[in-house]
Amino acid sequence: MGRKQRHKIYTDCPVEAAMDIVGGKWKPVILLHLSEGTKRFNELRRLMPNTTQRMMTLQLRELEADGMVHREVYPQVPPKVEYSLTELGATLTPLLETLREWGTKYALTDDPQAAPASAEKAAIPPPPPDLERKSAPARPEPAEAKPDAPANTPTSGRPWGSTGSAVIK
Repeated sequence: MGRKQRHKIYTDCPVEAAMDIVGGKWKPVILLHLSEGTKRFNELRRLMPNTTQRMMTLQLRELEADGMVHREVYPQVPPKVEYSLTELGATLTPLLETLREWGTKYALTDDPQAAPASAEKAAIPPPPPDLERKSAPARPEPAEAKPDAPANTPTSGRPWGSTGSAVIK
């Protein structure tokens, strides 16, 4: 079965083409979980509690349309649906494993330089000094309210007049 074309034709940048197919917040995570084996929809939902059912359904449909995921529906009541990687989807497993390692080493630590270095991970160079995480600048504290705030107007019992406009002094 050929891949269903739903994207524009890319001639300049193969990375743009790849990201159009597997890009987004949830598609790589779905593909990584499916690389571990066939999963049912609710299994994926339990593995990814921060996504909604609607988003999971949309992402799985797009991955299926792009030929990355196979959806098997079993004729029974209640219906049983399983998702697995296609041959094409399985070719992404080494890339996803590399992303997982990178995320473990750099994204999940406060100090990437303090991450444990093994012989395998030593091949990944540290980030350049100008790209190190920097703490956000401190926000100024809000100005305190004035103690001489205007009292409610006697005609309406509200801080603004009966016309709805604010009382400004």
